[in-house]
Amino acid sequence: MKKSSFVAMMLGTVSGVLFAIGMCMALIPQWGTMKPGIVFGCVGIVLGIITLIVWRKMTGKEPIKISGKAVFTGFVGIVGALALGIGMCFTMVWDKMIMGIVIGIIGIIILLCLIPLTKGIAD
Repeated sequence: MKKSSFVAMMLGTVSGVLFAIGMCMALIPQWGTMKPGIVFGCVGIVLGIITLIVWRKMTGKEPIKISGKAVFTGFVGIVGALALGIGMCFTMVWDKMIMGIVIGIIGIIILLCLIPLTKGIAD
């Protein structure tokens, strides 16, 4: 394993755990830890961004350039993930099985559209 991959794996794991703990702290009302949870979540996000920057520097890659395609791809990913999550909520929380399955499948289809959007379609 390369040193850059190891560093990225370690930093990524720590940032993911901090973000997850922060979200749990913020979203579980019985814990009463909304403000510290938000802080932990933000620290996790910042550490994740730092991880990306450090990994790209260690591998000698150029900084990420934000283009219209990158923004659109991110938007499609967010919409697909939200649709899938809303479908799960309809099914598991609100007891609307058919509507939840339909919305969830739409979310999955939107997420599958990311493959040709990012990789393209070849003959």
